[in-house]
Amino acid sequence: MNQLRQHHTQLIKEQAKLLGFDFCGVSKATFLEEEAPRLEKWLNNNYHGAMTYMENHFDKRLDPRLLVDDAKSVVSLLYNYYPEEKLSENEEDYKISKYAYGMDYHFVIKDKLKQLLDFIQENIGEVGGRAFVDSAPVMDKAWAKKSGLGWVGKNANLINKGHGSFFFIAELIIDLELEPDGPVKDFCGTCKRCVEACPTEAIVEPYVVNGSKCISYFTIELKDAIPIEMKGKFDNWMFGCDVCQDVCPWNRFSKPHKEPLFNLHPDLKDFTNKDWEEITTEVFNQVFKKSPVKRTKLEGLKRNIDFIGWNDKK
Repeated sequence: MNQLRQHHTQLIKEQAKLLGFDFCGVSKATFLEEEAPRLEKWLNNNYHGAMTYMENHFDKRLDPRLLVDDAKSVVSLLYNYYPEEKLSENEEDYKISKYAYGMDYHFVIKDKLKQLLDFIQENIGEVGGRAFVDSAPVMDKAWAKKSGLGWVGKNANLINKGHGSFFFIAELIIDLELEPDGPVKDFCGTCKRCVEACPTEAIVEPYVVNGSKCISYFTIELKDAIPIEMKGKFDNWMFGCDVCQDVCPWNRFSKPHKEPLFNLHPDLKDFTNKDWEEITTEVFNQVFKKSPVKRTKLEGLKRNIDFIGWNDKK
């Protein structure tokens, strides 16, 4: 039985690599005991702000067996999105988070997960399961950590010792027993660069992020007006923010991804601040047709640009 488990685990990991995933790890589908009090405290502190969906399905977030009947294993996967080409190296230019340079990762990774699940069913047998890409109450970083793909750093991102943190995390929760991997050590040490660099002081203490103070929250999640006290603190980020990852020493090991669909949209390469300020509905729909930026809609993007107040700086 043990050998069969190992064989199945190896088979899945090899196929994951063929599909373009950089890392694949396995953990036993059990209740996340360590995470339960942390999540409860985080919600009680209202660190989720207007993201009220975070309050839903508390039990499901902590127990994958409530998401998939008779779940036995959580297969965690990492997919690199670190770009070879940056949007701009000029500090005065408007910025969008690197994960939003190309096509929406939900489309790209969901398709690969479906292929992986199909492969498991074709090569191992009748296996039930579900694929998750940041689209259901699954604590992806906790599972990736449990399966040894990295540790959760002081900026609350998953960090891989050899490759940094610019990864999308995905899961397959399946009713097949596999050989679990163990967690790895936390290598943050005494470093506090992310804590000190956060423009809005959203990292309230090491390993705890007040989501409702994060630039990504203000520019993507928040639909109301951005609080005036945040004026001048956005460092020209108009969609998302990469500051806590950019300053992380482990990201000196980040390597450019090999996924053409995540490449910087060609139309964005020559965008000036003036182009951003004058962006039309037609251009927005054309450039961001299948991009994560579509989430904020044109009105949201314009609100963010107005808030950054480039014109005030001239």
